[in-house]
Amino acid sequence: GSGRESLELLTRPSIWRVFRFTVLQALASTALTLAVGLPIAHGIARYRFVGRTALRALVVVPFVLPTLVVAAAFDSMLRTFGLDRGRFDLDQSLVALLAAHVFFNVAVVVRLVGGFWSSIDRRQVDAARVLGASRLRAFRVVTLPQLAPVIGGASMVVFLFSVTSFGLVLILGGPTRATVETEIYRFAISRLDFDGAAVLALVQLVVVVVLAALAGKVQRRYAVGGTTGGTEQGVPVNGWGRRIHLGGLLLVVAVVIGLPLAMLVERAFSVGDGYGMTNFTSLTEEVRLLPTSPMTAMTNSLRFAVAAALVATLVGAAAARVIVAGGRLGRMLEAAVLVPLGTSAVTLGLGYIVGFSAFDLRRSVWLVPAAHAVIGLPFVLGALVPVLRAINPSEREAAALLGASPLRVWWEVDRRIASRAIVTGAGFAVAVSIGEFGATSFLSRGEDSFTAPMAIFRLLSQPGDSLRGQAMALSVIIGVVVAAVALLLEVRRDRTTTLL
Repeated sequence: GSGRESLELLTRPSIWRVFRFTVLQALASTALTLAVGLPIAHGIARYRFVGRTALRALVVVPFVLPTLVVAAAFDSMLRTFGLDRGRFDLDQSLVALLAAHVFFNVAVVVRLVGGFWSSIDRRQVDAARVLGASRLRAFRVVTLPQLAPVIGGASMVVFLFSVTSFGLVLILGGPTRATVETEIYRFAISRLDFDGAAVLALVQLVVVVVLAALAGKVQRRYAVGGTTGGTEQGVPVNGWGRRIHLGGLLLVVAVVIGLPLAMLVERAFSVGDGYGMTNFTSLTEEVRLLPTSPMTAMTNSLRFAVAAALVATLVGAAAARVIVAGGRLGRMLEAAVLVPLGTSAVTLGLGYIVGFSAFDLRRSVWLVPAAHAVIGLPFVLGALVPVLRAINPSEREAAALLGASPLRVWWEVDRRIASRAIVTGAGFAVAVSIGEFGATSFLSRGEDSFTAPMAIFRLLSQPGDSLRGQAMALSVIIGVVVAAVALLLEVRRDRTTTLL
């Protein structure tokens, strides 16, 4: 009976329409993200100018922002330009969703492709030009073949994130734009049909694991070939041609990234016909729709983020040592810990509910940081494993010959070299935890586990300017916290191959 019901669910025309829209919107989002991200990556990789580090940090901010904050930013921008819900047709909702995916994922292209692009040895291009190749032919023959694996890897990562997008589709897509991710949520939360949600989650899990494996394979190829003798210094912006080129790229960044953030801030301070701090000061007050005040929810988010980052860092450090040691166990562990990166947060939350129901732990407040730690673990490993792999084995051997125990060798050699990577991974784990919504929407039970993204969703789902203003104000606070983390990571970043 269960098998027939599952088959019947998967053969419904409505479910196939959801599958089709999920794939098509992800393909369109990926193409648009590449179209916007590659020129920005080229500009950051090629030119040396004042504010380059700040620009790299600004580009990363959207990726580490909570998806609900991004949705709130585009929602506020649409309302500012008069495209409110009453005049918001289906085509406009799709355009808003695709634009939000570009805003959210452009950092993946800029950091992956731009980081590799800046390391390509310019002497190869110069040699091709000396031999008579035009600038376009030199790019096509010399640069593009080296960039192709990186662009392919970045494309798969963007596609993966677009397929598993949840908060953006839930807020911007509305009831008429459903993806597999939002359908899992609606089956489980709205209809209480956990069997149907589990079937959809299983199908999605198989797809995203395959995509994650392909992305990981390309990423490993990129990591091995990532050092090509170039530098990250870039060329000075001299001459009108370069200035116009860079100016155009900065304008694109301002429109694609700066405008939604500016509209979010404007809406947060907007009170009636003027501006003020009312939306921010009211965050400490109880709201009828919420189990606790928005500011208490923010405190819960910060508390969970610290706990999740600590667990993810400790587990990640231990796992990284096994992975770097190699062997079958290391390869199996590497594949296993990267699965959460390709698994949707909604599926993870549903799995926690089903898995822990037998132990009567579904209402435990610690399920939320535990899920956040699992989601943050791949980011810790993405920062730490490449650094540990780059350590010369002779350094460890020398320490061991001098009588150091394995723990002392790790502390004196690995920990000293990889300390910055550990901070980077922990920082990303904090940022991801603060903004996590998909898994939390399943696991949050009561005021002790109610987080800021949950509060934003509740406030945005109800009519009223005051509630929307509070949602925007809370989004700005989250954005400032996450942006501060991103800027710190950008300033302290080491020159290794990481996901970002």
